[in-house]
Amino acid sequence: MALQDTLGKLGGNQGQQGGIDNIQQLFGGGGLSGIVTSLSQNGMGQQVQSWIGSGQNQPISGTDVQRALDPGQLQQMAQRQGMSSDEYSNHIAQALPEMVDRVTPEGMIPQQSSGNLRSMLNI
Repeated sequence: MALQDTLGKLGGNQGQQGGIDNIQQLFGGGGLSGIVTSLSQNGMGQQVQSWIGSGQNQPISGTDVQRALDPGQLQQMAQRQGMSSDEYSNHIAQALPEMVDRVTPEGMIPQQSSGNLRSMLNI
């Protein structure tokens, strides 16, 4: 499934932009740096670095995503989109590698990384 389709599912009525906003909100609103920090602190640093660097993006699972998020907040957001927490976190796990890869084309986190991912992704 393409990134845009996955983001659309995560955003519901708000579409792709809503999906990006929802992901940022779940990771504390810190933009790319918040997502990277949260995942790295929860044992996924190697995968995250593969997304930032060149080469093959290593996958993460929905279970990995759940370890990095507040379960109550995840459940609320999933319910708003008519999904289970597992289904919602699986979609996030599918979207994150490509999202991070797209906004780090130079192999490093941009200076504006705490800003809005929506503008960084140009979606």
